[in-house]
Amino acid sequence: MAKYKLIKKVNPQKRQEPGKWYATPKSETPLSGKAMTCAATANTTTAPIEMEASLELLAKFVPQQLQQGHTVKIPGLGTFRLTFKSDGVEDINSFRANSMIKNVRIVFTPSKELRESVLSGLTFEDGGVLEDDISYASIADYRLAKGVPEGGGDSESPGEI
Repeated sequence: MAKYKLIKKVNPQKRQEPGKWYATPKSETPLSGKAMTCAATANTTTAPIEMEASLELLAKFVPQQLQQGHTVKIPGLGTFRLTFKSDGVEDINSFRANSMIKNVRIVFTPSKELRESVLSGLTFEDGGVLEDDISYASIADYRLAKGVPEGGGDSESPGEI
């Protein structure tokens, strides 16, 4: 279950209007490498150390391939590729790659299988409210602290999609 936190934001183009509440992902602490490989290999014949070694090899392989201009497709996960912007020139002889290519980024596009497996079972859970640099553990705690009565929203159950 993915947690979300509500944060009040003001539209920068309409600063005179009151802010609106927006849900933002509340990230949990990531698993350590060892904990992740142990969890991922549970009930399999793959040893966690084997998976850890494989991931280390992949982490070395992907940058090499991207630097050589390749797109890197990882079956079941998705594709890594480079993208960048460039200044333009009128005369082709004036183009200087080292100074004119800018904003190089690595883009990851998840595979259809990964996207569907994540989204098909996704549900949301109240992860709190952040207002004026004060973090409340839940929407109910925020309502209690602010004296805000429950209700008023849509008929959807809290946290359901």
